[in-house]
Amino acid sequence: MYRIMTSDEAVSLIKDGDCICVNSFVGIENPVELHEAIHRRFLANGSPNNLTIVSSAGFGIFDENRAAEGYIRDGAVSRLICGHFGSMPSTKRLVLEDRFEAYNLPLGCISHAIRAQAGGLPGALSKVGLDIFVDPDREGPGINNISKDTSFIRHIDVDGEDFLFYSLPKFNIALIKGTAADYKGNISFDDMYMSGDALSICQAVKANKGKVIVQVDYVQSTPTRPRNAIIPGCFVDAIVVSAPTKLPTAYKALTGDFDIPYDEWDDWSKQLDALTNPRQQKTDAAAKIIGRRAERALKADNIVNIGIGLPEMVSRYARKSGMMDQITLTVESGGIGGFPASGTVFGAMIGATSVNDMSNQFDLYDNGGLDICFMGAYEVDKFGNVNAHRGPGAYAGIGGFANITAKTPTVVFCLTFNTKGLDVSYKNGRVTINQEGSIPKFVENVKSVSFSAKRALENGQKVLYVTERGVFRLTPNGLKLTEVYPGVDTEKDILSRLPFPVEI
Repeated sequence: MYRIMTSDEAVSLIKDGDCICVNSFVGIENPVELHEAIHRRFLANGSPNNLTIVSSAGFGIFDENRAAEGYIRDGAVSRLICGHFGSMPSTKRLVLEDRFEAYNLPLGCISHAIRAQAGGLPGALSKVGLDIFVDPDREGPGINNISKDTSFIRHIDVDGEDFLFYSLPKFNIALIKGTAADYKGNISFDDMYMSGDALSICQAVKANKGKVIVQVDYVQSTPTRPRNAIIPGCFVDAIVVSAPTKLPTAYKALTGDFDIPYDEWDDWSKQLDALTNPRQQKTDAAAKIIGRRAERALKADNIVNIGIGLPEMVSRYARKSGMMDQITLTVESGGIGGFPASGTVFGAMIGATSVNDMSNQFDLYDNGGLDICFMGAYEVDKFGNVNAHRGPGAYAGIGGFANITAKTPTVVFCLTFNTKGLDVSYKNGRVTINQEGSIPKFVENVKSVSFSAKRALENGQKVLYVTERGVFRLTPNGLKLTEVYPGVDTEKDILSRLPFPVEI
């Protein structure tokens, strides 16, 4: 039976060596008060320590001085298993300094392994991850030099087909953020941007004889409607009430409190961008060229996923062309319909028509339920392989990228031909390369494989690489240059700058 506790009382339920599963998505819906209570306790008496933390999509808030960053940095955690580390700036640095073990698995595969554990299964089968970095025959999931545990992923043969089997350590602590608790302890998520893996996490923790700790905004006197009770009260051990910081009205666009017509998406998006991307840079000509060309791959009635960063330009031109109201956008955290937000609230949607549990969303992705996706890339090699998770001296993680690109019929990568100093202009329908960047994006071999060209060819996927000067397509012989934009010199601006030959 649940008890209402202070955050300090609640985290006293956590013991040294526990495995904690956190329900959050990059920077949103993170139980910050619970994390900070753990940090206070650790600073006071050095406990809890030797913690393992599992999270499908990471659990920072883009502030290394708050949330879990503090107790990770100070030594309370010995092992992290995450799909993405992008919202955890100090943690990303410490991972590469070998301060603790850290493992990166595809976001959807973690979500499915959590659901499997909730059902008493040892793990989850998937074809996602074959022939990319997490594959045990390649690098495996360990990020740094001390991450040698090979138990998370192994090859399994089922009726002559090769699968990867993803398993997670048994977690006995759940940290969850919800909206409200009723008098029976039922937890609703009415004002939340997503529910993530919340129910599966709680089911698994209770099966493992552990403790479920939930942070809510308030306790309500009326019973939660049955369909709105994401977590039944019988699963909850501790409820911590922590009134949220009052946010500007624009954030209400993400909760589904009111209907947002299609023609208002752009206005709400601009308001949110001003709040969540305070350092946003002016969009350059190269990004506009890429976004405009990539948008042409969309077709009416497509179900779509658009990645963060450069691919977001696709949505801008889809709004301009009128295509936006003919397609359905999705986001990994569970949203369908509406328009994905970006910045520190990536994972939320403006005007979503529905929000699934995350494992259900990845059922859609893993089984080819999308028609097309638009993704960014750090590097592309002569085979068409893509590295999108590991830059020079930096590591964000694979996130949902591997799941989204594994079986989607059409995959469009959006990237500049090179970077750091690239200056491009576009006038009267013609592209001019004023200055080349010093870092090439097309390389002989990528540093790490996020997307396998070999696997894509076997699946019969159509794969495009859209740049600011032309378009390449994946073929059995590697890349083929299929389009050169007006104003671009094919030999001088493209072929002579590639470290490998391509078909024309």
